[in-house]
Amino acid sequence: MAVGPVQLIVLGFAHPQFEGEILDELQRLREADTIRVIDALAVYKDAQGEVAILEMSNLTKDEEIELGAKIGALVGIGAFGDDEANVEKVALAGAETAAEEGVGIFSAEEAWEVVEDIPNDTAAILLMIEHHWAVGLRDAVARANGFRVADGFVSPFDLVAIGVITAEEARLNAAVESG
Repeated sequence: MAVGPVQLIVLGFAHPQFEGEILDELQRLREADTIRVIDALAVYKDAQGEVAILEMSNLTKDEEIELGAKIGALVGIGAFGDDEANVEKVALAGAETAAEEGVGIFSAEEAWEVVEDIPNDTAAILLMIEHHWAVGLRDAVARANGFRVADGFVSPFDLVAIGVITAEEARLNAAVESG
């Protein structure tokens, strides 16, 4: 499994009305091999302050094991450098942990940190996504000795300024982005 660029996105929802549409879209993007959800954590605090937490991923078990091995190998390289035997041991440990527990990036502590920051009748979703669509592009850039200098999202209002979208579309997009 080639791993594409990974991004953390945090979304907030005032007075959320979840009906499965977001999960359906994440699954559609997964089936199209566009993105994969490595880990997701949804935290909801109802009007009385009661909390519900849901964690999910849409990686297959084999993908979790392979990703666990890659994470373990990276940790091993950081700890042991060129010592291949020790790097391999840490990679195997990562694969075993992923096989038993999955590849949970978010912890219960992070869930409670999010809970503290959101008001009642609000939800937050932390998404750790892999941009699988970008694997070929990233590899082509690397073969050309290229590297990432910067990245970020472009504001809808900046798109209006260059004529890509209309002002009404920008207002709608900005409302979604800023809550």
